[in-house]
Amino acid sequence: MAILSQNHFVMTLFSKPNDPWSHRTRLVLSEKSISIDIVDVDDGNLPEDLLDLNPYNSVPTLVDRDLVLYDSRVIIEYLDERFPHPPLMPVDPVTRAQFRLALYRIEKDWYSLADELLADGDRKPPVRAARALEESVLSSVDIFAAKTFFLSDEFSLVDCTIAPILWRLPAFGISLPAKAKPIKNYMDEVFSRPSFQASLTEVEQELRQ
Repeated sequence: MAILSQNHFVMTLFSKPNDPWSHRTRLVLSEKSISIDIVDVDDGNLPEDLLDLNPYNSVPTLVDRDLVLYDSRVIIEYLDERFPHPPLMPVDPVTRAQFRLALYRIEKDWYSLADELLADGDRKPPVRAARALEESVLSSVDIFAAKTFFLSDEFSLVDCTIAPILWRLPAFGISLPAKAKPIKNYMDEVFSRPSFQASLTEVEQELRQ
């Protein structure tokens, strides 16, 4: 999988095909049309390069010349600063702090549950974790209704973080009720973006087929 642009230097991203942390990184790359070589990583078969570069052997891992980054939040904020167009974070420090707090809460509340659901592999997702994730998503319905995107009229790193979780809801056994119409409208808006479609791996595409 490769995302192409006019940038002359091609970076490398080690990424799992069905990992929301990797997915949000791929979505940022796609949104900014950054040239990238993507190396798909399986749990049982880690590339030797990844073992040498990252002491935690985790993904996503980004290699940009001599720089190696292996925390998803660090990676996406680095990409936004390194490639500033289009900007995916507000310039105002107060609003920027609010967006970072939203990122923290989504990771804490949604990604932790997604990790628990994905940890069971092909087994049926744990009912408790799925119910907790559904309730947490639904508790934000008013925020989804307020603006085109989450907290903003502009697409941001927060949306890049939310979208991979919402895309996986059917795989988690979650079907949103009628009262979640603002969330469903948001999903339609984000999922139809060319950048989002380009960020999907074959495995992720199959989650909604």
